[in-house]
Amino acid sequence: MRASERAYATLLDEIQTGTLAPGTVLAEVEQSTRLGVSRTPLREALRRLASDGLVAQASARVTVVAGIDADDIRSLFDLRRALETEAARLAARRGDRGEFRRLATEFAAVDTTDADAYYALIARFDAAIDDAVDNAYLSAALRSVRTHLVRVRRMARDNPLRLSASAGEHELIARAIGAGDPELAAHAAHVHLHNALTTILEALTEDPS
Repeated sequence: MRASERAYATLLDEIQTGTLAPGTVLAEVEQSTRLGVSRTPLREALRRLASDGLVAQASARVTVVAGIDADDIRSLFDLRRALETEAARLAARRGDRGEFRRLATEFAAVDTTDADAYYALIARFDAAIDDAVDNAYLSAALRSVRTHLVRVRRMARDNPLRLSASAGEHELIARAIGAGDPELAAHAAHVHLHNALTTILEALTEDPS
């Protein structure tokens, strides 16, 4: 792996997990030393993160981790709703129904107290959607949204009731796709996204930090 890719992957993970909190200054000398890369690949990594919308220039020489607030989250979900409902609709028309029926069974049985295992199952579900849709442009747009979604999901991560409800919602989406019902799949995705957004905004209200 190239030095710039290694630096990008590390910084991306730290931003998404909250290790690098919004507003954290990413000083070039400090970060290049910490990551064990020279300043040129670090700058390349920072440019990629800026393109992703995950870092911003506070001034000409100061790069910081970008913040995310309620308005940002609503805007993200506006795009997510358009993309994911259409992806679910297309997957129901084009996908391997047996694969989605199997995923539905896994969602029905998943232990949501193990959040890492649950999100790994969601990642497999997302990959199955991408494969079923078979549209490079739509999949690229979804990947961009998911990059930000990892940060946002942390806000609901400690809500066991929400994780359990989310598993049920994903089961319904998977079953609708497995049944080859495009409109039911799109509606189930819409309901899931509405509930997810409501929970995240409530969490922000309770804990503005």
